[in-house]
Amino acid sequence: MTTLGTPARGAATGSGDRSRPRAVLPALCATQIVSWGIVYYAFPVLNPQITGATGWPTGETTAAFSLGLVVSALTGIRVGRILDRRGPRTVMTTGSVVGVVSLLIVATAPNVPVFITGWALAGLAMAATFYQPAFAALTRWWAPDHVRALTIVTLAGGLASTAFAPLTAALADHLSWRYTYLVLAGILAAVTVTVPALALRAPWANPPNRLGTHGHKRRCCRGRAQPTLPPARHCLHPVGLRDVRRGRRPRPPPAGTRVHHKPGRLGPRTTILIALGGLTTAAFAAAPGPYALLIAVSVVAGMVRGNLTLLQATAITDRWGATHYGRLSGLLAAPATTAAALAPFAGAALATPLGGYGPLFLLLATVSVAAALSAPWTGILRTSLRDSRKPSVKRRSVPVFRRTSR
Repeated sequence: MTTLGTPARGAATGSGDRSRPRAVLPALCATQIVSWGIVYYAFPVLNPQITGATGWPTGETTAAFSLGLVVSALTGIRVGRILDRRGPRTVMTTGSVVGVVSLLIVATAPNVPVFITGWALAGLAMAATFYQPAFAALTRWWAPDHVRALTIVTLAGGLASTAFAPLTAALADHLSWRYTYLVLAGILAAVTVTVPALALRAPWANPPNRLGTHGHKRRCCRGRAQPTLPPARHCLHPVGLRDVRRGRRPRPPPAGTRVHHKPGRLGPRTTILIALGGLTTAAFAAAPGPYALLIAVSVVAGMVRGNLTLLQATAITDRWGATHYGRLSGLLAAPATTAAALAPFAGAALATPLGGYGPLFLLLATVSVAAALSAPWTGILRTSLRDSRKPSVKRRSVPVFRRTSR
């Protein structure tokens, strides 16, 4: 059996570091920087020039970009299934080709409907080239040291705006927005089409921690997997909850229960990061200046955002393992990506009745703090409610009398 992080059958075995495909990490770093920088971060830089040159309303061009994010969220689940079966090489190479085609459509769009079509196609490229396939590849190939590799790729993705926002602005100073997108499409093709095709060639074997039957996979996708907790957390198990309520010492979970969740590692980290996100949001409302202070708050907010991305990357393996990482990652990312797509419109709609963006930031900070306070109890509440639905009294068997012939 192939172990996680080692080559498949026919490949030479060895330690995790020696057998690990070393070209994968730099290739994924380069792919994330270029993909995020061109497909995602170039649009905010070019949008004022797009609306000024074409006369298209800003709301329509922004809606086209948001549509791409929604398409990315909806198609990410299907992309994840393909990713689990075929690996990241096919998915990322194909997605990069789609991304180049979408930018060519955007650059040559004669009207708003064609512009929207181009961004809808770009949504497919986002689902196939952004963090989801990269994280799946590193989780499979770099385990058990995949957290360090995920951190490096996340940091690389954070450099995308630093690298490509100034580059896009410099190109826009000398070229029109259409020719700027054509140049960026060429860079995207040169890096993201060739690099995954050449570097992501390692065997894509199934990891050993399978989830078992198809029915069990369906339960874990719906969030109903029964958690097994470390000994120090036995009191959080439904059996332990009943013992605590009755004044007895908590008992460990039933033997043979499958390990799915490690709240000692995931729970506190989630709470702290969500709370820090709320605090940085409140800082934007409380600190309108000076400019240096706003930069400092932005840096801290970016650090929190990067850690939340890393938390999302490791949440799947912490709870369910790596077997269906692609599909589960798509399910987890879909609500967040959809919220990111709708956030600009929701923020603009709420800012006016609230009296500006300062009160809006305070409202968002309050929501974040409430989410941080409720995060530690969501898993406990779900398991206790599920346990309370079980019948406390066993049904008595009713004898069945059969008529016998005399």
